[in-house]
Amino acid sequence: MKAFVFPGQGAQFSGMGKDLYENNAKAKELFDKADEILGFEITKVMFEGTAEELKQTKVTQPAVFLHSVISAICLGDDFDAEMVAGHSLGEFSALVAAGALSFEDGLRLVSKRAMAMQKACEAAPSTMAAIIGLPDEKIEEICAGISAEGNIVVPANYNNPGQLVISGNIEAINTACEQLKAAGAKRALPLPVGGAFHSPLMQPAKDELQAAIEATEFATPRIPVYQNVDAKAHTDAAEIKANLIAQLTAPVRWTYEVQQMIADGATDFTECGPGKALQGMIAKISREVSVHGLA
Repeated sequence: MKAFVFPGQGAQFSGMGKDLYENNAKAKELFDKADEILGFEITKVMFEGTAEELKQTKVTQPAVFLHSVISAICLGDDFDAEMVAGHSLGEFSALVAAGALSFEDGLRLVSKRAMAMQKACEAAPSTMAAIIGLPDEKIEEICAGISAEGNIVVPANYNNPGQLVISGNIEAINTACEQLKAAGAKRALPLPVGGAFHSPLMQPAKDELQAAIEATEFATPRIPVYQNVDAKAHTDAAEIKANLIAQLTAPVRWTYEVQQMIADGATDFTECGPGKALQGMIAKISREVSVHGLA
């Protein structure tokens, strides 16, 4: 079975989408519509902007979404996925590709999500760190011990076996990194991010996005959508909405999501969107499946 997967924030690069815009009439139409919906020329930043300009919150998430979704739409009948999933932000791309959400509504929600997350980051100084070479259970145990002392540090991204990203207050992250290295982690690397994504510190963003998601019409997807919060397949619109809301403060269970897709029959994974991050993660989760990007 064929699975298409969609990347999250961090996959952006200067020039992304330019070939599509110049060589495909449908892509040009959608990019122009995106400029209109967002109220600024995101295409100009995507095609010509610097890495620094692409890191602007109002640009990054919509840019990755646009590249991913328009790439999928332009495949036409060649988009032959039998299941889809997306990493964090990528879940919105997956939902549009599966027909659960319109292109326009998906873009509006992603833009709203980006702005709400930025506000939450500014309200509480926080960060994330990648932990390499420790079992998930040990990282969970150490995070729980630190959080019990009044700080917040939680598992945020279960990316692949041996790589888990934690999220929380800056002080709690620093403490966790020290304790995790002492417990045998090969590396504990603070990440250059603006805040504690997928942690309780994103609650204000969750509240803001919840209202927007609840006011948006979702349809039954054409194919199953595997979601980050429970790593399970969903086709019920109400369940999909609830999981999408919960995602902002819950961990991305990517390892378990991919394992579930494989258990349900996935043998061929295509990363649809910028970068190759998901291809690398999936290759580490299973050596038994085919993994590639779009040609």
